[in-house]
Amino acid sequence: MTTSLTRADGSGAMFDRIAKRYDLLNRLMSFGLDRGWRRQLIADLPAEGHVLDLATGTADVALSIARTHPNARITGLDPSVGMLDVGRDKIRRAGVSERVSLVEGDAESLPFPDGQFAGITVAFGIRNVPDRPKALREMVRVSAPGAPIAILELSEPRGSLLAPLARFHVHHAVPFLGWLLSGAREYRYLQSSIAAFPPAEEFAAWMSDAGLEEVQITRLTLGTAHLYVGRAP
Repeated sequence: MTTSLTRADGSGAMFDRIAKRYDLLNRLMSFGLDRGWRRQLIADLPAEGHVLDLATGTADVALSIARTHPNARITGLDPSVGMLDVGRDKIRRAGVSERVSLVEGDAESLPFPDGQFAGITVAFGIRNVPDRPKALREMVRVSAPGAPIAILELSEPRGSLLAPLARFHVHHAVPFLGWLLSGAREYRYLQSSIAAFPPAEEFAAWMSDAGLEEVQITRLTLGTAHLYVGRAP
């Protein structure tokens, strides 16, 4: 199983081209399930402190944290300038600019000092990172001792009677709907990137190898997504 994808496939430039329709497409293509998944993603975060949201995109997760954790400060990082522009507008309209900031950056080389964050989240972004083990080590480096690191990612549905239907949705319906609504053929990338992502147990092992402790896996909605949670040593 390959551990990386080329930057051309999941690059910031690719997401720049679909930034303005990204939120709508997520809602439609996941039948709204992504909102519930994101609530589970942030459930283990501390009530206060500085939280990092990697692959923040249009800041959906960062804004969710701001709403549910009123004493937390959030930094969102993403390589796509276009997505960040959409996110900054949403943050301004939500009136939380004093607590939520967005920066352009690379998960493999985080521009932060050691031990800065009380928690880290990543939603639907780790599969776009070419060197995922390196990104995991960077997350551990910038986390305070005991900080939760929660990663939500799509996966190939397996092991249930409805798995073939779910796989058809991922492999055919999602790319077509993305192309139809956004005019961007880049959504074909979603199919291949999910297929290339390692099985849940293998990815959890990468987290442990990076130094994370108490790593747990939660299977979501017929296995169409998994939530991985570990703690920094």
